[in-house]
Amino acid sequence: MVLIDVLLSSDLESSGSYASDLSDAGVDGLFTYEGKSDVFFPLVRAGEVTDCMLYTNVAIAIPRSPMHLAYQAWDLQRLSKGRFALGLGSQIRPHIENRYGSIWESPLGQMEEIILATKAIFSSWQDQAPLNFSGKWTRHTLSSPMLTPEPLPFGPPPVWLAALGPKMTALAGTVADGLLVHPFTSQTHLESHTLPNLHAGLAKRSGSDDNFVTTIGAIVGIHDGTEESIRRTDAVVRGLLGFYGSTPAYRPVLETHGWGDLQPELRRLTKEGHWDQLGSVFSAEQVEILSTVGQAERVGVELKARFGGIADRLALSIPQGISMTDLSILVEAVKN
Repeated sequence: MVLIDVLLSSDLESSGSYASDLSDAGVDGLFTYEGKSDVFFPLVRAGEVTDCMLYTNVAIAIPRSPMHLAYQAWDLQRLSKGRFALGLGSQIRPHIENRYGSIWESPLGQMEEIILATKAIFSSWQDQAPLNFSGKWTRHTLSSPMLTPEPLPFGPPPVWLAALGPKMTALAGTVADGLLVHPFTSQTHLESHTLPNLHAGLAKRSGSDDNFVTTIGAIVGIHDGTEESIRRTDAVVRGLLGFYGSTPAYRPVLETHGWGDLQPELRRLTKEGHWDQLGSVFSAEQVEILSTVGQAERVGVELKARFGGIADRLALSIPQGISMTDLSILVEAVKN
């Protein structure tokens, strides 16, 4: 049965109560993303009040030290009693260099090393063994009892990797414990590109893949069936599709359907400052394929049909928000 996860509010004043509401609505997991606030702090509040799975979706890894990531993940794994996963992503070069002030040299190599280094730190702490990791971009060889956390009874947290391109997707299968698929995708792209690349990576991993977790993002729009609600929801979903589609990294999803020419058009509109026009570029058919829009029960049924045989977890992106009543209906429809 596919599990349903929802974005947690980044507002620390309300994230605890909101987490409780989401849990009461029946969701299985809560995730955060690297946006206007810290990606880890809201999960602390959620871990105190719910039994949901918690994960970052994602924490941008390249600017961070694996040691910092390890401490934060260890604390959340302990707080949640084994219900945390460290979701990592690489971001794109302009953000790494100009937003974070860090080094973009080899994103594939850097991400692999960060994952391996973080896992080496986890193993050192859990097994109470010497720490000895040396790579091209990072080195961790100094540890002492005063700086080493106690082993966890439920073991270290898993590390999940966000990926879109074939090489990063394969890397997730080879060195990570799970794959996080961006919500700008489609069932066809998943089946023809993402899953084959993932399986190629899984075939190369040294250990078992029995506990590997595939989490697929899905853009969702919920309306109440009235004309005004339908119009408003359609506009919000189109705007999000346009925002994602304007990024060159997501062009492969469009190309899967023969829509590659949309990407430069969307890019042109953003450069000219016409953000309000992005949604108009998409046809009704394209919106239907790249998102799931409708009343709550219908959306739940459709999500199950599209992704039930592919995903272990669905991470819902709901740009216009959702009532707890509709969320409960959606969750029930997916699981029945």
